[in-house]
Parts: sequence; C-alpha cells; structure tokens
Amino acid sequence: MEAKATQALVNELIETLKDGQKGYAEAMTDVEDTQLKDTFKKYAAQRSEFITELEDQMFKLNLKPDEESSVTGTVHRAWINLKGALTSKDNKSILNECERGEDYAVKAYQTALKAQDLPGQLKTVVEKQYQGVQAAHDEIRTLRDSSK
Repeated sequence: MEAKATQALVNELIETLKDGQKGYAEAMTDVEDTQLKDTFKKYAAQRSEFITELEDQMFKLNLKPDEESSVTGTVHRAWINLKGALTSKDNKSILNECERGEDYAVKAYQTALKAQDLPGQLKTVVEKQYQGVQAAHDEIRTLRDSSK
C-alpha cells in the first residue's frame, strides 16, 4: 500500500476517534447518571489514547497527520444529535446517539482492516484498537437496551 493511501486511512481513523472523544467528553460533562458519566469518561480517555497510538505510528512511518481537521460530514453527523439528546436528559436517547457514533467507528476500523498491506506494526495497533472500539460499541448498546 502506498504511503499516501496509508496516510489517508490513518487520518480517517484519527478523525473518527477525535469525533468520538469529543462526543464522549460532552456526554460525560452533561449526563447526570454517574454510571454513564464513568463509562463516557472511560471511552473519552480510550479514544485519546488511541489517537496518540496512531499518531505515534504515523511518526514512525514518516506519514503526516492532517493538520487542518478534515472531519468528514458523516463522522460529524454521527455525533451531531448528541446535543439534543443531552438537553433532553434522556439516557436512552443519549446512548442511542453514542451507539450511532460507535457504529461509525466500527465501520471505519473494518474499512481500515480490509486495506491490503497495512505496515505490520500499524496493522497490529489498528487490530487491537478495533477490538476496543467493538467492545465499546457492545457495552454502549447493552446499556442502551437496559435503560428505561
């Protein structure tokens, strides 16, 4: 896989993670339920850590991260309705929006993993992060399904 394609792919993951990180940070601040607050805090921190890992890989591979945030419209839309849900203070709606963000993240990772010839160490990092994103998605879905 040529460097430019790898770079675009990793930048896309980073943007997706930044979006999730921002979404969880907002949710964590505004949600009243302490269990949800802790869950959102955990995932905001996880996304931060994932961003650092990917940026580190880019540095090692001599790839450039996007300086100007090129958040794709879709990513942004994945978390856009969160504000409204937070205003309503309805946990189920908030979790619905988080799950929608997670769906997008899972898809972004699946796309990245389908890419041929990701450099070895990068592929390992992406696979490990994918497990984490998938687990987050499942936990958020379970919380949503069990919330009134």
